[in-house]
Amino acid sequence: MLRLRRSELCGTDASAEAAHPWAPVSTRGLPSAPAAVPPLEPATHAARPKPPRGGRPTLPSEVGTIICDITNPASLDEMAKQAAVVLNCVGPYRFYGEPVVKACIENGTSCIDICGEPQFLELMYWKYHEKAAEKGVYIVGSSGFDSIPADLGVIYTRNKMNGTLTAVESFLTVHSGPEGMCIHDGTWKSAIYGFGDQSNLKKLRNESNLKPVPIVGPKLKRRWPISYCRELNSYSIPFMGADVSVVRRTQRYLHENLEESPVQYAAYVTVGGITSVIKLMFAGLFFLFFVKFGIGRQLLIKIDASSFTMTFFGQGYSQGFGPDKNKPNIRICTQVKGPEAGYVATPIAMVQAALTLLSDASDLPKAGGVFTPGAAFSRTKLIDRLNQRGIEFSVISSSEV
Repeated sequence: MLRLRRSELCGTDASAEAAHPWAPVSTRGLPSAPAAVPPLEPATHAARPKPPRGGRPTLPSEVGTIICDITNPASLDEMAKQAAVVLNCVGPYRFYGEPVVKACIENGTSCIDICGEPQFLELMYWKYHEKAAEKGVYIVGSSGFDSIPADLGVIYTRNKMNGTLTAVESFLTVHSGPEGMCIHDGTWKSAIYGFGDQSNLKKLRNESNLKPVPIVGPKLKRRWPISYCRELNSYSIPFMGADVSVVRRTQRYLHENLEESPVQYAAYVTVGGITSVIKLMFAGLFFLFFVKFGIGRQLLIKIDASSFTMTFFGQGYSQGFGPDKNKPNIRICTQVKGPEAGYVATPIAMVQAALTLLSDASDLPKAGGVFTPGAAFSRTKLIDRLNQRGIEFSVISSSEV
């Protein structure tokens, strides 16, 4: 496996890198697009393993280094040829991701990233799915906090319901540590570029001309921009990350390829009481100002003792009870809990996704392609792996109505 670090593309402060080799990069201004891509530093990798008799690859005990640069396709080819799976941690992916995807496909190497940018994820599907399938390689995006907890959380909820799950709402609660909580620099830039380029994402979706996925049961009603969740005793707002895009793509794949009943999905994030809502309104105006004028700032991250909880409220029908003229008669509540999202939960999810790709080959989609985590791993043991390593999936309650 090969791992690329964010600092290898964005530049780094030597003192910060020495203190923490995975530290975020300080940025004093966000350009409309990077003017040039600095050369890459050495990245950790392992040589491509030779599969034993059973067909499952094994990794060598010693890890070497290799230098590659996304502006030098030959270096990416050389890198991909020596890896079984590439773990691409370098974003924003809209600027730095596609050359890595292309090199991996051309050299028959699978690739996993932690992208939370819907436009990049969906574009890679349309450009490279058929090519990846021809090569028999797996390109799996959004395999970090974006969006494994949400995507596999919906699948977990479906698997635990004694009947047919038709709709799910998720509520993300982030618990900050004693020093507070801020956003990662790369995430900040990805968010700004993403919100500033919504028109292109809409254009891409319109050009895809996909058939609507059928709705089973009552249509899931969208909540107001600020709504109150009684079950969690908290106000909430729509979650603006990649989760909804990823989950919907997964549900489309499961329905069209595995003939599974599609699940409607909506994602929210809790914000606390009314005081927090007022603060959030000002923060939203501040963010929109940054998006509009392309202004950046130096951001730090404080992760001590922080964690997340994602709560899923699902509804559906018990066995033998159909949706025709009937209201859902089963409700279920599940949770996914984990450590700090960016620097702890994300690498756990990413590495376990890669190990699952290597270990559970017989449970992956038969052909290669560009997949969401749920599409790639719905029949594997990834959830079990995550449970054993601190990202816990559990059922809170289940009852008939």
